[in-house]
Amino acid sequence: MLSWALTFLVLALIAAMFGFGGIAAGAASIAKILFFLFLVLFIVSLVGNAMRGRNGI
Repeated sequence: MLSWALTFLVLALIAAMFGFGGIAAGAASIAKILFFLFLVLFIVSLVGNAMRGRNGI
């Protein structure tokens, strides 16, 4: 999921460089949503593993 966020971020930067403001704004919004969704799922995974007593090693 993090790779998708980075892909949309790169797409937004390229679109902004060529002057496509609407496409750049849309891609940046999608990248931001995916990044925060990734962070939430990562934190939930860490808390879940800590509650079960696993240390991941």
